[in-house]
Amino acid sequence: MNDASRSPVYLAVDFGAGSGRVMGSWILNGQLQLEEVHRFPNDGLNLNGTWHWNVTQQFAHMLEGLRRAASRYGERVTSIGIDTWGVDYGLVDASGSLLGIPVQYRDSRTDGKMEEAFARMPEEKIYEATGTQFMPFNTVFQLLAEQERHPDRLEAARRLLFIPDLFNFWLTGVQSNETTIASTAQLVNAASGEWAWEVIDRLGFPRRLFQELTPPGTVLGPLLPDLREITGLTHAKVVTVGSHDTASAYTGVPMIEEAEEGAPALFLSSGTWSLLGTETPQAVISRQSFDLSFTNERATSGEIRLLKNHCGMWLMQECKRIWDQEEKVSWEQLTAEANATAPFLSLIHPDDARFAKRCNMPARLQQACAASGQPVPQTRGAITRMICESLALTYRITATQLTELVGNELAVLHVVGGGCQNRLLNQFSANALGRKVIAGPVEATAMGNVLSQLTADGSIPDLQAGRRLINHSIDIDHFEPHDTPAWDAALERFRQLWG
Repeated sequence: MNDASRSPVYLAVDFGAGSGRVMGSWILNGQLQLEEVHRFPNDGLNLNGTWHWNVTQQFAHMLEGLRRAASRYGERVTSIGIDTWGVDYGLVDASGSLLGIPVQYRDSRTDGKMEEAFARMPEEKIYEATGTQFMPFNTVFQLLAEQERHPDRLEAARRLLFIPDLFNFWLTGVQSNETTIASTAQLVNAASGEWAWEVIDRLGFPRRLFQELTPPGTVLGPLLPDLREITGLTHAKVVTVGSHDTASAYTGVPMIEEAEEGAPALFLSSGTWSLLGTETPQAVISRQSFDLSFTNERATSGEIRLLKNHCGMWLMQECKRIWDQEEKVSWEQLTAEANATAPFLSLIHPDDARFAKRCNMPARLQQACAASGQPVPQTRGAITRMICESLALTYRITATQLTELVGNELAVLHVVGGGCQNRLLNQFSANALGRKVIAGPVEATAMGNVLSQLTADGSIPDLQAGRRLINHSIDIDHFEPHDTPAWDAALERFRQLWG
């Protein structure tokens, strides 16, 4: 960092499902600078058989990060923005007290709740209103579980606050529902961008839980007085950003020559989840999008992120967790072993429900191969290659479907987030899609978070200017497709196996 710089500093607080961090960012010499101030674990709590988020501990970690930022940057700190994973929430009563401990989306309490919802309102009608991909952990199904298990808590609740909304409330005393995080719930009308009251009413949720939606870039206010004293941040304001981390990640896609020329692009936020989609002016809701399970989520620009949510690096993360118990292995080593393995030995469907929960993933993948009559991969390299090939083929199918839905050829694939460091998967994705892949930035979520703050502050005029700023600030990798006939043949085999 240039200590002599007097540039305003913006703090991006980014919570993932496994860890969180506070990042400092500023503009220097026409480039967006980014610096990690504090990183901390985000461990779950299993209490009486239910998995919870330890939100008070996470809030304490965040305050420590803010304190360190004040020590490092002083009064240069201008604003703070928070993003997290989607769908999970806390309930607060009339006094603002938290009712219970927020439950993790991977908890089993939503088992069977989709069917219960459809008995109250046909799934086609829910999709027609919300345009949201049906996933068992969506907020709508979590609230049905709340109705059943804790009706007294739901009765006492006055507001539903998604996780970033809850943290914003604890920082400022202001209760708000930010638009992008709310759109993950399957409770927002995709066309209007307002709450889907017809769904809320039919499923029996109290209307009082849902307050007016707040767009990204809204200044909520300063820190509460006691928090100003604790952190030392006396002048910083809290700003809503793309509170859903994927919304911020999409915001952080760099503006390059293909986009400058107006050609629409594919975006892949690659991490534990693979969220593959594009940006559209309006929601795309049709029988075809329903059958193909596409979701319409709000973008920080006010447009729509039309995408499909696939299981992503979760498969590799779980495999590595098991392999590390015997011998610590690096990602680079796994890539080298995969490169040395024969291609297309076996293929799995990444979204298979058998892989959704924590388990002995290598063994589970081997069992799936055996059950489908394929050769069983025996080595780490073979399993790694199988996962990456299967993910790339899944992206190919989704990209083809997106092209049909939007009626345009999507020129390139931008890969952002932690998964963009996986050069093997990037190359496989280029091969499978027959398109150029542009990888970077790794820190797209934090950068997108900061762009919303810069826009709110008036430091940049709009999102497009922010994306050009990112392009000037980072190194980007390009991957050109090759071996197309082999990948076309693999795709046919993948379709025969998994439909």
